[in-house]
Amino acid sequence: MPTTEIVGIASTWAHDEDMTDRDDFLEWVTTALYEAELALHNGDAAPRRALWSRNEPVSVLGAWRSAYGQRELDELFTTLGRSFSDCTSYVFELQAYDVAGDMAYTAGLEHTSASVDGVPRTYTLRATQVYRREDGEWRVAHRHGDSVTE
Repeated sequence: MPTTEIVGIASTWAHDEDMTDRDDFLEWVTTALYEAELALHNGDAAPRRALWSRNEPVSVLGAWRSAYGQRELDELFTTLGRSFSDCTSYVFELQAYDVAGDMAYTAGLEHTSASVDGVPRTYTLRATQVYRREDGEWRVAHRHGDSVTE
């Protein structure tokens, strides 16, 4: 059975007036966003694409490849979906997040064991993402990921 979980920080601002927005955002991160990333690592890019903004600007500064704009983003997600398979473990270690109005961010470590182009790999990426609320729904607008070297 694959390991799938999110680990990380608890809310530390119990008296923050944006607590409801923070709670709603964190719930989205730990459900819809997490499930989309897990699906991608099993070869299905559609759930990830569904959560990304269709408004410009969008960008990825990726560990393996970067993309700017909708066309490049679609090509990147298609390529990633074809490359990944057989995810046996995906853990998102959330280290920081915040919500400010209709903008939010997450920063954390993605610990993954999956096949990449048919070859089993285990790796950790540092990932920072920027989100914007569009028509009441959170959408990813930017991702930066790089390999952790120890």
